[in-house]
Amino acid sequence: RLLESGGGLVQAGGSLRLSCKASGAILSHFSGSALGWSRQTPGNQRELVATLSPDGTTNYANSVKGRFAISRDNAKRTHYLQMNSLKPEDTGVYYCSMGEDWGQGTQVTVPS
Repeated sequence: RLLESGGGLVQAGGSLRLSCKASGAILSHFSGSALGWSRQTPGNQRELVATLSPDGTTNYANSVKGRFAISRDNAKRTHYLQMNSLKPEDTGVYYCSMGEDWGQGTQVTVPS
């Protein structure tokens, strides 16, 4: 199971850090799994925002490059999405993933 936290309302230009904690049967796979964050913004399909491979390779959507950073803490079985310089178009539901498993989503709202 994956549990996200850290969403909320933040003014444009502000920052948020999302967390995704793994628990249960998937715990043993954490350190060897690809981790990710996706989002679904109003009127759009879910898009992949950031990924982090077991070897440390990261990839970001062009829309968030330079503003968002994905990281992991294997000891805590948690991965993070640091979001800086937030824009109204970043508003949406953010989902974390670990391999084929997904969290339930957390809302991020950046008022225009």
